[in-house]
Amino acid sequence: MQAILAVTVPFFALVLAGYLAGRQHVLPESAIPGLNAYVLYFALPCMLFRFGMNTPVLELLNPFVLMVYVTCALGVVAFTIAISWRDSVDLKNAAFGALVAAFPNTGFMGVPLLVALLGPAAAGPVICSVLADLFVTSSLCIAVAQAHSAAEHGARTAALRAVRGALSNPLPWSIALGAAASVASARLPGPLDAIVRMLADSATPVALFTIGAVLWRAGQHAHTRTPVRQYLPVALVKLFVHPMLVMGLGAAARQLGAPLSSFQLLVLVLAAALPSASNVSLLAERYGADNGRIARIIMSSTVLAFVTFTAAAWLLGVNPIAR
Repeated sequence: MQAILAVTVPFFALVLAGYLAGRQHVLPESAIPGLNAYVLYFALPCMLFRFGMNTPVLELLNPFVLMVYVTCALGVVAFTIAISWRDSVDLKNAAFGALVAAFPNTGFMGVPLLVALLGPAAAGPVICSVLADLFVTSSLCIAVAQAHSAAEHGARTAALRAVRGALSNPLPWSIALGAAASVASARLPGPLDAIVRMLADSATPVALFTIGAVLWRAGQHAHTRTPVRQYLPVALVKLFVHPMLVMGLGAAARQLGAPLSSFQLLVLVLAAALPSASNVSLLAERYGADNGRIARIIMSSTVLAFVTFTAAAWLLGVNPIAR
C-alpha cells in the first residue's frame, strides 16, 4: 500500500493544488481556459504521440480490449440513464450524467498515473480506452442529450455533430500520428524530438493542476443547487459499478477464450476506477445541461477516488516497486 500511495498521493495532491489555486484566486479564473487549452492542444498530444510512437499499433487498437471496454461503457450509460431519468432530471441531464459515469479521466490523469503504477506497457490498453470514450461514449451521450433536437432536425444531424466534436479533439489525431510513426518505425529529428519531449514532460503536472482548477471553475459557474440524491449515486456508479462491470465482463471473456491478458484486464479495470473526466463539465455548459449537477458528480468522484482508486490498486495486487 505504501508504494501505491507514493504514486497516487502526488497525483491527487496536484489536483488539490489546482483547486486551491483557483479558490484562493492565486490563479485568475480568466487564466483557466488558457491553461486547459495548453494541456489539450500542446502538452497532452505530445505525450500521447510519444506513447503511440513507442507502442505496437495492435496494442493501441486491440479489438478485444476495445470490445470489452466499449461494451461496459454502453452498459454503464444505459444503467445510469435508467436510474437517473426522472421528473427532476430530464433526458439531456440524464445523458450527461451517464457520460461522467462512463468516461473516466484517462486523458488528463489516467495515462500518466497508470504508466507510473504499471509501467510503459499500460499505455496501449489505456489509450484504447481513451479512443473508445472519445468516439463512442461521448458521441452516444451527446446524441442522446440532443434527442429533442434530433426529433426536430433529424437523428443523422445530431449524430454527425457528435462525431464531428470527437474529430475536432486533438488527442485521437496525436494517437493516430504516433501509431503511424510506430508502423513506419519513424523517429523525429533531434530538435523537433526535443520540443515534443519537453511539451510531453509538462503534460502530467500541468494536466493534474488544470483538473483542480477546472473543477473549481465549474463550481463557480454552477447555477443550481443539486440534491445529493441526484449526483452522489452517479459518482458511485463511476467508482464502483464501472470497474466491477469491466472486471466481470473481462474475466468472462477470458474464460471464453478471448485473447485478453490478465495485465490488459488489470489496466482496463483501473482505468474504469478513475474519477470522472473533468472536461465534461465544459461540455455540459456548452450544451446547456445542468452544469451544477455535472460539476458535483465530477467533484465527488475525484475526492472519493483518492481512497477508492488507491484501494482498488492495492486489492488487485499492484506493486509499483516491482516494475
